[in-house]
Amino acid sequence: MKQQLLIALGSTLMFSLPAAADPFAEADVKLGGDLHGKLCVACHEQKYGGKDGSDIYIRVDRRVNSPSALSQQITACTTMLNLDLFPEDEMHIAGYLNKHYYKFK
Repeated sequence: MKQQLLIALGSTLMFSLPAAADPFAEADVKLGGDLHGKLCVACHEQKYGGKDGSDIYIRVDRRVNSPSALSQQITACTTMLNLDLFPEDEMHIAGYLNKHYYKFK
C-alpha cells in the first residue's frame, strides 16, 4: 500500500512539473506581443525610455519580481488606462513579457 502511494505521488509530481516550469504556459505569446505593441509600448516609451519601452522591464530597480507580481502589474495598468481587457488577454501579455524579459519559472 505504501509503495503504491509513493508511486502515485511520484507520478503526479512528475506530470505536474512541466506545467509548473512556465507560469504562463497557456498564454498565446504572439497575441500577447501584438497586444503589448498596441496597448503598452507608447506609454512605456514615454515614461521609461528604450526604443520599445522595454527599459521598464530591464531596469535594476524593477518592481516585478514574481509571476504573480507581473500579473498584478498588468491588471493595474489595464485598470488605470481603462483598457477593458479580458483576463485571458492579460495572461497573453504576461506570457509575452515573461518569455522576452522576465524568464520566471
